[in-house]
Amino acid sequence: MEKLLVDNELCDGCLDCEKACEGVHGVPRITIHELDGSYFPIRCQQCEDAPCEIICPTGAMTNLGVDVTKCIACGFCAMACPFGAISIQYSNAHKCNHCAEREEGPACVKACSKRAICVQDVDVVIKRKQKEHIEKMLGLDKPAKKKGLLGVITTDTRAKKPLYED
Repeated sequence: MEKLLVDNELCDGCLDCEKACEGVHGVPRITIHELDGSYFPIRCQQCEDAPCEIICPTGAMTNLGVDVTKCIACGFCAMACPFGAISIQYSNAHKCNHCAEREEGPACVKACSKRAICVQDVDVVIKRKQKEHIEKMLGLDKPAKKKGLLGVITTDTRAKKPLYED
């Protein structure tokens, strides 16, 4: 399953993603918020059990976007969204759908010069993170220690030391 991922450390708050999204959809479905010098792009997280879908009285909300023919702009979806990713403008609700209608992919990804926004397969990201964690646990992420008599002595001493002191 592919998702829109954001690296907040790379985002410089240039607003290119907002402008590109607004150019495609007429309303920005991604917004940049600044907090203490850091920038945070806010967009729909495509929740599995989406609160906006559950609360929508007309069934206009879906994981794939908003059915504008059913939307009555009541605002319940915007109030229920835990991320603040839904806006009500021009008598309709608006939320990111990953530019599903565009062959070339999300406009915000193409517009981001810092490459802070990308589309990635969640399963691939999870496997990479698990591998990094295992390597860290095994100490493979650290430079190799010098071998010799001192290394043997300190390893033996460390092995005899109790794990937890009472």
